[in-house]
Amino acid sequence: MGNSSTTSLTMTRVFDVPADKIFDAWLNQEMMKKWFFTMEHTNKVAQNEPYVGGTWEIVDHRDGKDYRAIGDYIEVDSPSKLVFTFKMPQFSDSQDVITVEIKPHDMACEMTFTQEITVPHEEGWTDEDIEKALDEYRSQTEQGWGYMFEGLKQLVETGKINYPSF
Repeated sequence: MGNSSTTSLTMTRVFDVPADKIFDAWLNQEMMKKWFFTMEHTNKVAQNEPYVGGTWEIVDHRDGKDYRAIGDYIEVDSPSKLVFTFKMPQFSDSQDVITVEIKPHDMACEMTFTQEITVPHEEGWTDEDIEKALDEYRSQTEQGWGYMFEGLKQLVETGKINYPSF
């Protein structure tokens, strides 16, 4: 792979459940397959080894294609912090780092999500091209996580997700 740059995306969400319930949703395979890069009815694989050095994998099947997301756990500190790598090998060799920090607030909690996004450069890109790509990657990533976090909120607060029709 050639040159690359990184950009950071930080998102904060409040959930009306205790911190341990949100933390569990990131690591429990049955919960993961309902919201984490997939939907329950399109999920083919949801597996993980939720300890430092362990791995995770999600395979989602849509429009006749499999989309695979994988990573390694770097830090697992229940119920307050989770750090892991994220990679979609069918699209890129690049690997991002995601940090999830959860702070309790009475019977609710606040989740701060940060993703260090690696953006590969194409040969001959100008500084302007690089800035445009960084903005596009950050915007698209934020939109994708926004949808997932809505599903996560529904799942932990109501026990089910109302998936949009595609």
